[in-house]
Amino acid sequence: MPTLGFLKSKKKKDKESLHAISGSTQSAEIRNPSEPPAPATTTFSANNNAPSNSAASQSSVLPTPQPHTQPPAKQLSPTTINPLPPADGMALVSDRPMIPSEQHQQQPPSYPTSPQHQTPQPHTSNINAIINPPQPGEYNQSQNAGFVQSQIAGAQTDGMHGVQQQQEQKPQTVVRQTKGKYSLSDFDVKRTLGTGSFGRVHLVQSRHNMRFYAIKVLKKAQVVKMKQVEHTNDERRMLCKVKHPFLITLWGTFQDSRNLYMVMDFIEGGELFSLLRKSQRFPNPVAKFYAAEVALALEYLHANGIIYRDLKPENLLLDRHGHLKITDFGFAKEVPDITWTLCGTPDYLAPEVVSSKGYNKSVDWWSLGILIFEMLCGYTPFWDGGSPMKIYENILKGRVKYPPYIHPDARDLLEQLITPDLTKRLGNLHRGSEDIKNHAWFAEVNWDRLARKDIEAPYVPPVRSGVGDASQFDRYPEDTEDYTKNDGIDQYGHLFEEF
Repeated sequence: MPTLGFLKSKKKKDKESLHAISGSTQSAEIRNPSEPPAPATTTFSANNNAPSNSAASQSSVLPTPQPHTQPPAKQLSPTTINPLPPADGMALVSDRPMIPSEQHQQQPPSYPTSPQHQTPQPHTSNINAIINPPQPGEYNQSQNAGFVQSQIAGAQTDGMHGVQQQQEQKPQTVVRQTKGKYSLSDFDVKRTLGTGSFGRVHLVQSRHNMRFYAIKVLKKAQVVKMKQVEHTNDERRMLCKVKHPFLITLWGTFQDSRNLYMVMDFIEGGELFSLLRKSQRFPNPVAKFYAAEVALALEYLHANGIIYRDLKPENLLLDRHGHLKITDFGFAKEVPDITWTLCGTPDYLAPEVVSSKGYNKSVDWWSLGILIFEMLCGYTPFWDGGSPMKIYENILKGRVKYPPYIHPDARDLLEQLITPDLTKRLGNLHRGSEDIKNHAWFAEVNWDRLARKDIEAPYVPPVRSGVGDASQFDRYPEDTEDYTKNDGIDQYGHLFEEF
């Protein structure tokens, strides 16, 4: 078994992943109203005496997860879904710590079977469709049509049109400047939203426009100790290059002698992982909706030459309208052709990553297949008691058992995504992501309308907008550390010059 570099192990609880962000960019002259106003006085970066005036971008989450433990298949009833009570809170930071290769892999605990959560609010949209999935062996076209009634059939594109769309959505080539843009004095810290190996995420309110944001605080010493300097800098760098409705937004960064700070939008709805654990598994049309939004985001990243490498339910956040935001870009990397870095979450690693072979962006499409399988079944296909080594063995064997209640079109798509043969894996063929978008399982999806968020989400989180409603996040003991205390000794500042 090859030595794995940095791996994210799966969660200990039925929650905790990094919340994140949404928003759009702005020029230095015209400010997006969603962006925190820059302070009245010029703000300096901790490692650069020149003032930084710039626009926003997109950001990530504290990179920290534990081996993806799943309830055994025998615990999941294919005929009945007993939704877990909704979370009264949700951590922004997944509890799967990144484990360096020299450290021992830890056995993850099983998911708690009866977490302390509140009852869902009655105004959630189409929640019955989530908690009452199709019966085994049944597939009701009318039910599927109910989910996609606004997704008029016939929206599939041909190969040439798909290529044109990819060219049209080419990302902005100008990297937005976010360095040293704000300071702690620009915000009032309200509460902790999540904790992780490197620090924590706080809900804050701007003292300038009174809007709510999230500030991710990373301890420099801990980042260095865990050998995550490169990943941390990559995370910031990648998020400064992208802008997409299904990706998080980074507004600005700054640092002091002890910490790194990333200012992001506050995403009220929590993570998809918690919703999936409440429902145990999603009905076919619900899984299709979320998978389609993820596919558009991955297509965009790949068009930008970026490989994501950490797709999983914990890294998918729900905004207040129920649409997804991909968060945690700690493992994202700009890859023109292939790379060899061993990182990710055990359940979601492609076989070429496990076997220490060079790999390309197609590993993200493999992970999309694992995600769809988990949404439809409630567990990942290679899960084996939570042991990472057994998971890796199962991945290399490549045998997947599909439950009988999976729709034939979904199974056909999964078989072409979860395949070790790169010459057959969808997304890695001549037409790229168009092969996935044109698959029969996505036949009803109007991709243009979906990209505009012009399709109603199957579930709307029960949150109040614009008031800093953090009810979908767990309560954590507040840290007594005073971030304003500065001893003036910055022994790691030279490692994070871009902040």
